Amino acid sequence: MAKSENQKLKLLYIAQILKDHTDIDHPINTRALIERLEKLDIKAERKSIYSDIECLRQFGMDIEYLSSRSEGGYYLASREFELAELKILVDMVQSSRFLTKKKSRELIRKLEGMAGRHEASQLQRAVYVGNRAKAENETVYYGVDMIHRAIQENRGISFQYYEYTVGKELQYKKGGDRYLVSPYYLTWQNENYYLIGVDEQLGEIRHYRVDRMKKIELLKSSRQAQELFQDFDIAEYTNAAFGMFGGTKTSVLLECHSSLIGVVIDRFGKELPIRKLDGEHFTARIDVVLSSQFYGWLAGLGNRMKILSPDAAVKDYSTYLKEIIDLYS
Repeated sequence: MAKSENQKLKLLYIAQILKDHTDIDHPINTRALIERLEKLDIKAERKSIYSDIECLRQFGMDIEYLSSRSEGGYYLASREFELAELKILVDMVQSSRFLTKKKSRELIRKLEGMAGRHEASQLQRAVYVGNRAKAENETVYYGVDMIHRAIQENRGISFQYYEYTVGKELQYKKGGDRYLVSPYYLTWQNENYYLIGVDEQLGEIRHYRVDRMKKIELLKSSRQAQELFQDFDIAEYTNAAFGMFGGTKTSVLLECHSSLIGVVIDRFGKELPIRKLDGEHFTARIDVVLSSQFYGWLAGLGNRMKILSPDAAVKDYSTYLKEIIDLYS
């Protein structure tokens, strides 16, 4: 590249140097800046540096000057993301089960690029994720994007859906036949993305784990059964489906110890019908899908919560507990 062409890039290189190499603890003085430019085959004088810095300030870069005889100089005072914000984002990426190890590393490298080189070392985080398995489906990252596009463009999608066998091998459901679904919502539950939509063959609202979906394709046809979502409450749906297990919602009356009021509100929201029984107990009516996940949650609360009605739920929960006890008798 000729010198004249490099000279035209001087402002861009100065901006890049400030972005990559400076912060309040690592300013760069005019002489060092000129030396870096010379290595790029760009001539610069002290006066031109002053005007270039002022030009970048007018453009919107927050460039400050630190006065010091020994270590004074210019530095980039603020960035799109503060270091504390980047640390949070890195922690979320690193601990997410939804992302594969490869995709996690790629995203973290990009986040490091948004910090200066001196601060980037602080983004090498060590987040403990409790031996939880990372996702293995590399295409899930792009699957989420395709589902969003389908929702925005009012189009259906098709995909293959799989599950694991006892031998830890992937096995397609329905023999590998494609699911035809009208997508309406994406939700984040239990550290996984779920698609909520209408199974076009059954005409029913169903949900699917996105990382279990393979070979997602956009259809030319418009989404079906929009009337099913006219009064749809996604929060109510996800609260009712413990562990995102499907089934028919049932109205259940619970008797709870007063110490569980925070647990109940956190799980079902403040709008939940709650009635005080006595100084130590209250009742709460919830709409929930009766499943082993719900009963497991209930069992974890021990004798501080019990089902009052309906009788079918009481009997079902009793059977669930008895089957567990029988394993140890």
